[in-house]
Amino acid sequence: MSPLEVAGRGRRDTHVKVLSVTSGKGGVGKTNIVANLAYALCERGLNVLVLDADLGLGNIDVLLGLNPVLTLQDCLRGEASLPEILITGPGGMRILPAPSGLADLTHLTEADRLRFLAGLDELDEPVDVFIIDTGAGIAANVCFFSVAAQEICVVATPEPTSLTDAYAFIKVMSRQYGEKEFKLIVNQASGEREALSVFRHLTTVCDRFLTIRLEYAGFVPHDDKLARSVRDQQLVTERYPEAISSRHFRELAKEIDHSPASMFPKGNIQFFWRRLWTPEAAGPVL
Repeated sequence: MSPLEVAGRGRRDTHVKVLSVTSGKGGVGKTNIVANLAYALCERGLNVLVLDADLGLGNIDVLLGLNPVLTLQDCLRGEASLPEILITGPGGMRILPAPSGLADLTHLTEADRLRFLAGLDELDEPVDVFIIDTGAGIAANVCFFSVAAQEICVVATPEPTSLTDAYAFIKVMSRQYGEKEFKLIVNQASGEREALSVFRHLTTVCDRFLTIRLEYAGFVPHDDKLARSVRDQQLVTERYPEAISSRHFRELAKEIDHSPASMFPKGNIQFFWRRLWTPEAAGPVL
């Protein structure tokens, strides 16, 4: 058994739901959804860990008005432990902030991987939900993190360009990486009718050209209070808990919390990282 495999044998028996939240294009509010969803899950009494995996342009800390001193890069360099780089956000969510300039995690050495896996066992609190806020598009890192997650949530808006790019992402993940199940979150919809129309349109295209299953996770409506909260570096779920968008974030959190256990394979956080760094996860299916 390799040192990496030994480190991956976690001491806890905590089962973690691992979600990647991604989008075909930037500007669809993906990170805002991640942050508010994490807060809503914390409100439900869940322990939430968020990884800012937009490694070159990480900004969840900016969205929340936080100023991390250390990042994942410091941990991988051996200059800080994993607990030392964690920062606490609203509602008690814990965040692994993104480094700047760490272009591709697939190029880490086994020593780097071992260091991180060992660091996961140093966390002093259990984790119920692990959310990966990926970059946008179909770059290698985006696909890399999405392959390793148990659930892939795609964020799209009603704009035609957003739908086109969402389909492009799903196509790449399906044809090149063998992924067959996705969830859709529609953001900035005028209402449920428009959100369902977006879902049906994307489903029709996927059914015609791909062999995948697209599930409707829900939607977040356009909300002036949400836009105001973003400008003020606050979460709408915290600042305006009764806002219409806040109610929808809580519905999304409820959906994740109540997902059948069979949808989330048995494992812990170490399982996620072992899968992330296996040769199979490093490249597309040939």
